[in-house]
This record gives sequence, C-alpha cells and structure tokens, in this order.
Amino acid sequence: MTAAVIWLIVGVLLVVAELLSGEFVLLMLGGGALAAGGVSLLVGGPLVGGVVFAVVSVLLLFAVRPALRRRLDRGIDPAVMHHKALLGTTAVVVARVDEHGGRVKIGGDLWSARTSDGHHAIEPGARVTVLSISGATAVVVAQD
Repeated sequence: MTAAVIWLIVGVLLVVAELLSGEFVLLMLGGGALAAGGVSLLVGGPLVGGVVFAVVSVLLLFAVRPALRRRLDRGIDPAVMHHKALLGTTAVVVARVDEHGGRVKIGGDLWSARTSDGHHAIEPGARVTVLSISGATAVVVAQD
C-alpha cells in the first residue's frame, strides 16, 4: 500500500473514532491525516506526508478547535436543571410533613417530603420552601 492510502485510512479511522469521544481532538488529527494523504498522493513520499500531518494537525488543534468549542458551548443553556431548579421554590403541603415524611406539591408534581429541623410538623395546605432534595425526598421548611 502506498503512503497516501495509509494516510487516508488513518484519517477516516480517526474521524470515525471522534464520534465516540466528542472532544474534537481526533477530528483535528483525522483532518491532518486526510491532508497528509492528499499531499502524499500528489507529491509522494511518506516524509512529506508526515510533515503535512504534523503541521495541519497542529493548526487545526490550536486554531480551529478552540473556535469550534466556543461556538458549541455558546449554544448550551446555562439554566439550572433537574432537582437543582426546585431549590428555593414554594410548595404546598398535601399530607402532613414531619421528620419522618409527608407529601408536598411542587409545581404540579407530588413529592415525598420531610422537615428540615425534624421537630415541627407542617399541616396540609401550608406553604413551604424547598431547601434541598435528598434522593426523591424534598427537605422543606415552613414559610412564615
């Protein structure tokens, strides 16, 4: 096999391997290998292909990859998600809440709940504030 074919195979394998990692490093190295394969096909010789691979890979890693990462990270919503979004919200007691348990309604969903101090029971209909989520149980405190 010629150097060009080897570089092309390596380039394709690196690009395919990138699908598993998602960090864009293997993609940049794959781009360098594909460029080396193209140059090796036109010019010939493994030494020229190696130099092109090194130069193109370094350029892609330090010039293209950071810009690509910034662009993709900009699209990620920094909003708080999952149980962290419930912290500090108001809930309504549905079944008496004490240190052993109870039920509250948080945003239309029923949750198991227990009091934060463990001494005072909170009766149904009272409003509480969610302090934390412990597993599937909301730890709450009565609102004044």
